[in-house]
Amino acid sequence: MDIKIQPIETSKINSVDFSNLAFGHVFTDHMFICSYANGEWKNPEIVPYGPIAFEPSARVFHYGQAVFEGMKAYKDDSDDIFLFRPDESIKRLNKSAERLAMPALPEEFFYEGLKKLLHIDTSWIKKGFGNSLYIRPFMIATEGAIAASPAKEYKFIIICSPAQSYYAGEVRVVIAEKYSRSADGGVGFAKAAGNYAAQFYPTSLAQKEGYQQVIWTDANTHEFLEEAGTMNVFFRIGDTLVTAPVNDRILDGITRKSIIQLAKDSGVTVEVRNITVTEIKEAATKGELKEIFGSGTAAVINPIKGFKHQDFTYELPELENAYATVFKEKLMNIQYNKDTDVHNWRVKV
Repeated sequence: MDIKIQPIETSKINSVDFSNLAFGHVFTDHMFICSYANGEWKNPEIVPYGPIAFEPSARVFHYGQAVFEGMKAYKDDSDDIFLFRPDESIKRLNKSAERLAMPALPEEFFYEGLKKLLHIDTSWIKKGFGNSLYIRPFMIATEGAIAASPAKEYKFIIICSPAQSYYAGEVRVVIAEKYSRSADGGVGFAKAAGNYAAQFYPTSLAQKEGYQQVIWTDANTHEFLEEAGTMNVFFRIGDTLVTAPVNDRILDGITRKSIIQLAKDSGVTVEVRNITVTEIKEAATKGELKEIFGSGTAAVINPIKGFKHQDFTYELPELENAYATVFKEKLMNIQYNKDTDVHNWRVKV
C-alpha cells in the first residue's frame, strides 16, 4: 500500500524522561491517518504528531460516533518488535464500528499503517521487561453536519505513547447497586468512547468513599458481576478461576481470553459462567474467595485487594504464587519473546 510519509523535522525524544512516564501523556513523533469519503478509505499517510482541525459540526462531537482499540508493541533483547494478537484488535475495532454504524477499516490499512509507523518511531520502543509502546488506533466521524444520522466521512488515526510497567497502586472496589456500565442490546461489548465517559461519574462516587474502582453488575437486577472498572474481571474461588461470559454488555477482552487459555494450559479449572454478588459474598464469608483481579491491555492483570457491597466488606488474603502474579508473568514472557509462544499470539513486525 502506498503510504505518504511526512517525517518530523526534529524529534522530541531527547526531551522525554523514559524513567518517569505518566501513562498516556507522552506521544511519539508521528501518527498514521487516513480518511473515509464517498464510500472508500483513502489517503493513508504518516505525519508528525500534532493537532488536527475539524469543523465544530463534526458529528463525533454531537452524536458520539467514536471507537478505539488498545494495543502494545514490545522489543525483545535483540531489538525485534512484536505485537500481541493484532488480528483480534482489528476484528474487534470493526465489530465496534459496525455497532455504531461506522465503516469497516480494511485490514491492510490497519496492518501496513501500523507497521510503518512502528518502524519510523522504533526508537520510542524501549527494551526491558515492562517497557512497551502503547498503541491507540481510533475512528471518528468527521462530516460537518448536525443531522442525527450516521456520518458519511470518517478519520482513522493511530497514535502511540511510550509506557512503563503499569501499577495502579492498591485497588479496592465497590460493587455497583444503582449505576450500570451497559445494558442488554446496548454497546457494552464495543470499545465505544461513550462507554468510558459514562463510567466516570459513578467511579468518582466510589472514590469519595475511599475506593478506587467499581465492579459493574447487570443493569436489570444488579445481581450478576460483569466487569471491574474498564477491565474484565476474574474471581478465584478455591482453586477455580471464574469469569463472566462475554455478551452484548461485556467487552470481549483480548487479555481476558489469553488468561483463560493460559490457565487451562496450566491445569487450572476455569469456569466461564454467570457469577452472582451473593455467591461471591458467601465465598468470602467461608474463606473460599482467594483472589479478584482485572485484566486489560494497560495493566495486563491488576489485583483487587478488597471490595464493598452494601454493609459487607472483605479484604482478600495475601497469597504466594497468586494466579494474578503467575498468569501475568506467563503472558508477559510471551509478549516480550522470553518464552515459547505455542498459540502463535506473538507477531513480529
